[in-house]
Formats: sequence, structure tokens, C-alpha cells
Amino acid sequence: MKIALPSSQNRVDEHFGHCEYFTVFTVNENKEIVSEETISSPAGCGCKSNIAQTLAERGVKLMLAGNMGQGAVNVLNGCGIDVLRGCSGNVKEVAEGWLAGTLKDSGIACEQHEHGCHEA
Repeated sequence: MKIALPSSQNRVDEHFGHCEYFTVFTVNENKEIVSEETISSPAGCGCKSNIAQTLAERGVKLMLAGNMGQGAVNVLNGCGIDVLRGCSGNVKEVAEGWLAGTLKDSGIACEQHEHGCHEA
């Protein structure tokens, strides 16, 4: 399984649509991180780019994010990627928290976008 996190300086970026890059962890059947890679973030708004398709093609099944509009959640879900919002901190520690079962979705959609990403 692969988990992606919108990232900036090894931390979860608060804004999925404008992160520096995505950190992708590969997890084995024992819920251990076995590899890490980064995928460049597209220019412009993430939810209007092909990043969801790119991540899905690379096998990502889960996005651990800070804030994200409902439009972006819908796009990711449409590509077979589940989303858990409300994450913050070091990307590896956040991924390990999810693997340990200590993270829960905040259920809060970011709608403070002036660029319209929450509309989809």
C-alpha cells in the first residue's frame, strides 16, 4: 500500500493544492514503512491538476492531509484514493501515527480558497 502526504520541508503542508511536493510511503503487510519517495507538485491548484491521477497510477491509496477542500477530496476519491484530513507535523511521524491507528479524519473541509478549488 502507498500513502501520500502533501509536503513542505518534511512536514505536512497545510494546503494540499499548493504544497511543494508529495511524500509517498510504501507500507508492507506488517504496517511498516519500507520505502519513501517524493513526487513533484504540479504548478497551480492541485485539485485542478492531474496529481490525483498521477498518484493513483503510482499506487497511492490514501492521502494524509492537513486542510483540503471538498472538491479535492472528491477528485482524489474518484481516483480511488481515500483522504484523511486534519494531519500536521513531520510526514513520517504522521504516517506512523496512521499506521498505529491514532489518526482520525477532522471532517473539516477547507473552504477558504480564493481560487475556487473547493468547487468541483
